[in-house]
Amino acid sequence: MKAALRSILSENGCLHVPVETLTDSDSLYDAGLSSLGTVRVMLAVEDAFGIEIPGDLISFDLFLCIDSLASSLAPLMPSD
Repeated sequence: MKAALRSILSENGCLHVPVETLTDSDSLYDAGLSSLGTVRVMLAVEDAFGIEIPGDLISFDLFLCIDSLASSLAPLMPSD
């Protein structure tokens, strides 16, 4: 999942640094993620994984880093 999130962030996050230079715990906001970027990432995540992120999960902390995204989204993933 983290590889897919990195790809989504690279394409939609409008970051100031290449996503490849970030660790999973680096702040996405420090890397340039803006409010517009969070919306673009959220929509791309929903589309890529076929999920809908509930409104109560959408917060500053959700988009804090790749780790926070992955751990928050994992329970929403469809089971095979």
